[in-house]
Amino acid sequence: MLTGGPLDVLTGDYLAELTMLILARDRLRDPSLGYARTFLRQMEECLGLARERGVRIVVNAGGLNPAGLAEQLRVLAQRLGVPTAVAHVEGDDLLPRREELGLPDRALAANAYLGGFGIAECLARGADVVVTGRVTDAALVAGPAIAHFGWTAADLDALAGAVVAGHVLECGAQATGGNYAFFGEHDVDHPGFPLAELHPDGSSVITKHPGTGGAVTIGTVTAQLLYETGGPHYLGPDVTARLDTVRLTEDGPDRVRIDGVRGEAPPPTLKVGCNSLGGHRNEVVFVLTGLDIEAKAALVQRQFAAALPPEGRPAELRWTLARTDHPDAPTEEAASALLRLTARDRDPAKVGRELGKAAVELGLAGYPGFHLTAPPGPGAPYGVFSAAYVDAKLVEHTAVLPDGRRIAVPPAPAPAPVTGQPAELRQELPHPLPPGTTRRAPLGMLLGARSGDKGGDANLGVWARTEDAWRWLAHTLTVEKLRELLPETAELPVTRHLLPNLRAVNFTLTGLLGEGVADQHRFDPQAKALGEWLRSRHVDIPEVLL
Repeated sequence: MLTGGPLDVLTGDYLAELTMLILARDRLRDPSLGYARTFLRQMEECLGLARERGVRIVVNAGGLNPAGLAEQLRVLAQRLGVPTAVAHVEGDDLLPRREELGLPDRALAANAYLGGFGIAECLARGADVVVTGRVTDAALVAGPAIAHFGWTAADLDALAGAVVAGHVLECGAQATGGNYAFFGEHDVDHPGFPLAELHPDGSSVITKHPGTGGAVTIGTVTAQLLYETGGPHYLGPDVTARLDTVRLTEDGPDRVRIDGVRGEAPPPTLKVGCNSLGGHRNEVVFVLTGLDIEAKAALVQRQFAAALPPEGRPAELRWTLARTDHPDAPTEEAASALLRLTARDRDPAKVGRELGKAAVELGLAGYPGFHLTAPPGPGAPYGVFSAAYVDAKLVEHTAVLPDGRRIAVPPAPAPAPVTGQPAELRQELPHPLPPGTTRRAPLGMLLGARSGDKGGDANLGVWARTEDAWRWLAHTLTVEKLRELLPETAELPVTRHLLPNLRAVNFTLTGLLGEGVADQHRFDPQAKALGEWLRSRHVDIPEVLL
């Protein structure tokens, strides 16, 4: 990014929900830690080049200790002989106030999602590098835009446009062909990183440096816009961005223009991500080979239930059979299925030695061909994620300048009375396709999808690439049809949102992921491949679309 072409600001997003738990455990071991140490190694290589080229750096690598990372950066800059003004943003860490604010007692980390105005304050007052703790991912882009264009909290449409651009950039190469449903259409062996050209009205062009791999198309940008979002109102601490107003247009090779984004006042509360230890878990995977797979699985479960003493039985035992076996297989692995046992309990002893002992002792008394993928090990702690909401006025958002001065950043003002007519939500269905012949085929022959996690919920966005395909998608992929295609969702609350400008529907699957990625609730704990599973399901598709 630093050598590929002109750049004003380089941003970096380090803080997934799971990362916050990892950093919290680091901080337990050593209170001076709690930040992303990889960022310091990157700066050792790149800080001199960034300063030479006049590129400012904004990252959330501060994690749970932005002040500690800022100090380490100053030490590094002095050692490298590279004069650097380092600022940081703090106030997101609410763990010391968890009782006052009603946050979970067992929380190891509790951090409010701050907006971009603290970052802007640091940049406007001369910072070369700004490190933050937990801010929204999009704030890393919105903050520099606020500083550059002088926007205020009243510039809602401009802020919303920057937030949308920030959301496109936040996952790096996912906007340039990474994790893209139609990856075979582009060179995605080494996709380049995306960049945004921001304009004073909040519009932007998403592109990448010349000569880098991957592609920037309406499809790649749409996929990222649908990632980890829900309905048309994309709530944030600075603005509510209306995703139903986003317009995407081609602006040349590897250039997609984003404009038309409308902004509304943000909510009066801030989201707080709470990471806690949920208990301990262990896993044993039995390999079942050849004939009678279901009967072998049933035998294991009966024998295992009898082998565990009642007082040592874990609070949760979950069995999952993955039928990876094939009939008349040419290799032993292809003839085998996997039976996974997952055990959880608050008491580490109940998922440790006794669990492994029960599994191993079945070896000579179990099903024919008994073996495990690996010897059982000790249990390991697992985390759970939960979200809370606190009054934004109770959070002390603070910009700490390079000279040590502390600037309080006020919360967004209360919403002003609405004057005139707001943009209408475009939730109406398009006209259906006329009846015609159909062919049974995978959904993915026609539609793209992108999925991910938000705490314990999964997001699944599905989009069409032509207007006729959109008409079919909007009428066909209902909540009921989704439940049919993905039986795992049959008993869960599922919400569908229409985004006609993007020719997309976006589903929120509440509770699919248990208590978040660290909970390891299912085979794909972050729902990363949920969209690809849906695309592989066969439905009756109009032949005119194929």
